[in-house]
Amino acid sequence: MLKDKILVADDEQSMREFLDIMLKKEGYKISLASNGEEVIKLIEKDIFDLILMDIRMPRLDGISTLKKIKAISPETIVVMITAYASADTAIKAMKEGAYDYITKPFKVEEIKLIIKNALEKKNLKKENILLKQVVRDRYHFENILGQSSKMLDLYKLLEKVAPTKTNILITGESGTGKELVAKAIHYNSPRKDKPFVTLNCGAIPETLIESELFGHMKGAFTDAIATKKGLFEIADEGTIFLDEISELPLMMQVKLLRVLQDREFKRVGGTEDIRVDVRIISATNKDLEEAVREKRFREDLFYRLNVIQIKLPPLREKKEDIPLLAMHFFKKYSGELNKNILTISPEAVRILLNYDYPGNVRELQNIIERAVALESSQELTVQNLSSYLNEQLPMKKGAIGLEIPNEGIDLEKIVEDLEKTLLLKALDKTKGIKKRAAELLHINFRSMRYRLEKYGLNQEGDSEPS
Repeated sequence: MLKDKILVADDEQSMREFLDIMLKKEGYKISLASNGEEVIKLIEKDIFDLILMDIRMPRLDGISTLKKIKAISPETIVVMITAYASADTAIKAMKEGAYDYITKPFKVEEIKLIIKNALEKKNLKKENILLKQVVRDRYHFENILGQSSKMLDLYKLLEKVAPTKTNILITGESGTGKELVAKAIHYNSPRKDKPFVTLNCGAIPETLIESELFGHMKGAFTDAIATKKGLFEIADEGTIFLDEISELPLMMQVKLLRVLQDREFKRVGGTEDIRVDVRIISATNKDLEEAVREKRFREDLFYRLNVIQIKLPPLREKKEDIPLLAMHFFKKYSGELNKNILTISPEAVRILLNYDYPGNVRELQNIIERAVALESSQELTVQNLSSYLNEQLPMKKGAIGLEIPNEGIDLEKIVEDLEKTLLLKALDKTKGIKKRAAELLHINFRSMRYRLEKYGLNQEGDSEPS
């Protein structure tokens, strides 16, 4: 666990030594400075949680030093010490960003309490931000709901791996819920009260990834106007989630491997080794083993990250979960959109079961939200689903094109998909009246009913005409 770092700045050696001994006994990591210039040099090399500083010092006075501290490291708490108590001095220090001030001679218990309260307030602010994020994220945990055998196996695996410190690689197509699974692991682990931080490796420019992960010192590069902690430092004792890990540049792969091996790093432009305890969960929708073979991903890093691999199944391989997920999203969006919709029609459920969901659970969620927004009756009907699904089915994607790829085609599946698409389009056009849909397709009613039953699209009503 990283100790809170305190910088004590006072021109009196006896005062520095006294505060150094007293605060170290309280468990803090202490650095010392005798004047304002030394303070600035130290904060340009490291990040301090709190600075305890005399308001009158040689070379650079306390107020001027305070201004520079806030410019370089705005999150650092500054408590001023003065032997010349005056309202003007205190007000000026507070206006420049000081947390509080202490008057000499001070009581030991008083200074302990002020420092303790200041650091607790800072940590509480950080924890509140994390708590709000957790609360928001819990609304999305339904994306890993399911009762299929594949999901039951997944839950068993998550229960086994969550309590460990082991690095985990989550694989699966886009929309299968990789980040949600990562959060489920973290929030069911001993680290649940510590930070969970995320970096999308494909969304950050290559030149900025090192700074995002490891932080930087003021002036390390053109835009480094203040010292900043990196995600590894923020995630100390918690979890860092590296999404789209396959997109990590090779140079950063080398540096990440070093952190995995040594558990320490330096900030960009820094000289101090920072040691952390962080669990790494990474995720990808690419074939990392193929990337290793093609020398696009380091083999040694792959084995470090892939201690335990969790493969998330696509929705088309666990279709028995679709009704459960659809009903959950239906209730969610009916409430959020203030819609008085009581249920999903059986026909709508059958249509949902016959779609392959290239976008997986995320796509199902979007389909239900769209349908609920468009629905005007008390039942979610087929009409507000089929208009979207028909556009996504193979006919639009060129499945009936005349070109045959070198690897060949599945003729029976293409014919079935085309027939199912046309049946749905006909039913959509006739508002679900099968007799009229059969006429549109130039087939008799009995043939229409047979085909609907074949694809699980049949429903009550529309008896055979005499």
